Amino acid sequence: MSRICPLYSSSSGNCTYIGTQNGGILVDAGASFKGMCEALETAGGNIDEIAAVFITHEHDDHVKGLKTLLNKTNAMLFASTKTLEALAGLDKIPAKTKAIAMDDSIIEISGIMAHRFATSHDCEGSSGYNFILPDNKKVAVCTDSGIMTDEMRQALLGNDLVLLESNHDIEMLKKGPYPPYLKVRILSDFGHLSNNACAGELFGLLNSGSTRFILGHLSQHNNTPMIAKATAEAALIKNGAQNGKDYILTVARPQNNGVTVI
Repeated sequence: MSRICPLYSSSSGNCTYIGTQNGGILVDAGASFKGMCEALETAGGNIDEIAAVFITHEHDDHVKGLKTLLNKTNAMLFASTKTLEALAGLDKIPAKTKAIAMDDSIIEISGIMAHRFATSHDCEGSSGYNFILPDNKKVAVCTDSGIMTDEMRQALLGNDLVLLESNHDIEMLKKGPYPPYLKVRILSDFGHLSNNACAGELFGLLNSGSTRFILGHLSQHNNTPMIAKATAEAALIKNGAQNGKDYILTVARPQNNGVTVI
């Protein structure tokens, strides 16, 4: 039985646990090492089982605790070539760590097959990931992208579970406290997916076989879980699909999320 849990998910910190009977992996390490360990134990995991961490990009809310995690465990590090270069420049990779670049390659670790796909963010080499787990369940994690590209859309189709960014409500962002330059960045093709952009993808994913959705990376200033969920459900209801019957949709809180069994 496989399981997934966003240990942290917001503009302040991101780290997602995927666990199987063979062990577990993390996607991103954007919290303190202590915080990640505690959140992992709450989710029924253990830091000693983590075989690898997959990094989406080098922004601090995704790598805050990475160096300590790598120093204190034997976890391998996977990311795009450009992201590994950026992490090395930020002194985030200990000398002992086995760091592997994965651009178009498919790798296997602890019985999990992993494939990277490119996202559209304001840094070079930003990534989303597909995972095929030992029980043949398929999971995708995709955050931090200003637009949904054709490559991303193809990578998300056919997964049993998709964790997809639903970062902001457009009107809340426009009327909110952020300075103009930051609003422009978030709304750009290299920023973050809005609730509407996320919702617009869900019915196509449902038709491709996805039955579990987790909305992640919500802005704590320009969104609320209620608005994100309502926007997603409205798009699916418009196409005749109901939450709890045709699919299960949850919204990730900033931390201490429940485990979704796949």
